[in-house]
Amino acid sequence: MISSVRGTVLGAVGTTAVIEVGGIGLSIQVTPQHALALRVGSEAVLRTALIVREDDLSLFGFVDADELAVFDALRGVTGVGPKSAMGVLAAMEPGQIAQAVASEDDAAFRKVSGIGPKTAKLIVLSLTGKLLIVPGSTRAQPTARPANVSENVLVALIGLGWNERTAALAVDEAVAVASDDELAAMPALLRLALTKLGPAQAASGSGS
Repeated sequence: MISSVRGTVLGAVGTTAVIEVGGIGLSIQVTPQHALALRVGSEAVLRTALIVREDDLSLFGFVDADELAVFDALRGVTGVGPKSAMGVLAAMEPGQIAQAVASEDDAAFRKVSGIGPKTAKLIVLSLTGKLLIVPGSTRAQPTARPANVSENVLVALIGLGWNERTAALAVDEAVAVASDDELAAMPALLRLALTKLGPAQAASGSGS
């Protein structure tokens, strides 16, 4: 089991980061926000989860132990695979996920691509009492100039599986209704764009 990775960032685009460890470049799946925070040439430390399947080995990376714990908890829910779990983490921070579960707000999970009404309810029921993260806790997010926020959101949506035209339309709709704070914060604008897209419009397999 690979539980963490420390190395030089060779690249980070969309939802994939490449980290060089001992001369080997490891391809690691991360959230769009995490990818934007990584800088080529700098050293990065990621908590990781290795998912082993008959025909595939996939490495998923996280900012800290809280994200990894939520990822593992989500994968324990029937109908939620690694990609869907990463989609939830892309749309909400660990504290927001804990808050949604504590308040039985399954609507928050229905906004995530690949999560339908039945699965959203299962997430709330299955994770009740299992998330120890303090509800409402926040983590510093990578910053970006307001002028570049919409471009970063577009790149993130394409990385999550939507085609460029659909993603661009969602970004335009989100910008049109966003508050000043949302326009200046990439995670907030990304969540708003995801609500415009809805779970049924993904361009490629965004499920398990």
